[in-house]
Amino acid sequence: MKNTVPAVNQHIFTLNPDGKGYALAQAKTAIPKVERNQVLIKIGAVSLNYRDLLVKMGITGPLKSGLVPLSDAAGTVVAVGEDVSSWSVGDRVASTFFPQWREGMFRAQYAAAALGGGQTDGVLAEYIVASQDAVVGIPEHLTLEEAATLPCAGVTAWHALVERCQLKPGQTVLIQGTGGVALFALQIAAAFDARPIVISSSDQKLEEAKKLGAWKTINYREQPEWDKVVMDLTDGEGANHVLELGGPETFARSVAAVSAAGSIAQIGVLTGFTPQPNLLRLQFVNANIHGITVGSASHFDALNTFLAKHAIKPFIGREFAFDEAPTAYDYLRQAQHLGKIVIRIGS
Repeated sequence: MKNTVPAVNQHIFTLNPDGKGYALAQAKTAIPKVERNQVLIKIGAVSLNYRDLLVKMGITGPLKSGLVPLSDAAGTVVAVGEDVSSWSVGDRVASTFFPQWREGMFRAQYAAAALGGGQTDGVLAEYIVASQDAVVGIPEHLTLEEAATLPCAGVTAWHALVERCQLKPGQTVLIQGTGGVALFALQIAAAFDARPIVISSSDQKLEEAKKLGAWKTINYREQPEWDKVVMDLTDGEGANHVLELGGPETFARSVAAVSAAGSIAQIGVLTGFTPQPNLLRLQFVNANIHGITVGSASHFDALNTFLAKHAIKPFIGREFAFDEAPTAYDYLRQAQHLGKIVIRIGS
């Protein structure tokens, strides 16, 4: 099939300094041309992550002028470079958070090229170009909106539970909250025939977690010593795996709740950046901490195979139109959402 680029210009959103951080502004620019090993993707949808709020607030560091934000997108290939052999026009693909991390161990230099942060433009645009090795195919049973939720949150949950923690059927998994990573972890754990325990401050959200396969739920407003509740639920054994998404206000309880020879996947910083945990118990029970930041394209491919096998669909809490991107950011900041927040782009 021939390249099918219908226009020469596109709309994008950029981040620009506003005194306290960065403000979103819509702009018009030329559609990028593909180089020999690149594909041009018409974006159908993108999704937001907590990291995107940190970037906008300037917490992650200075940004290049006019940075295009966001890392997670799904769309359709509309043009391919001369040396591209992996993809054809019409293929549905998703972005990868670390474009240079195809497989193998993580390398420090991959971080600088992460989409939508620092100096590397992201995906809040009608079209993007990407190396043919920096995108993955989309499972047939998913829409573009659903696939757009996967590159960060879905891959993070898979990398943490399956690749690093080596999740097994029957094991107990403690999951903090009901955001994007949390619900992916819940769905993965349930499909593994594990025992997911979900904590939240909302009974309504916990009811939704039960529908997605939660074994037990804990309202931490009503039971603030939730680590002790986890111990009671597991007959004093603790959780084999803990998805630590909170940060300094939750880490001590995660350490207390993990089982002997268990694992804590350190993922989130929702309560700040200054944890000072007492890790002595981990030594005494031979437990582990795994630092997790998203994952590789190989991890993404493995996740997609698993989602297709189990017919798992991501949980989208709310969708916005492209022009409503600033509103979508505001909605994420309120931290009342369930699952993923998606922005639809194009028809």
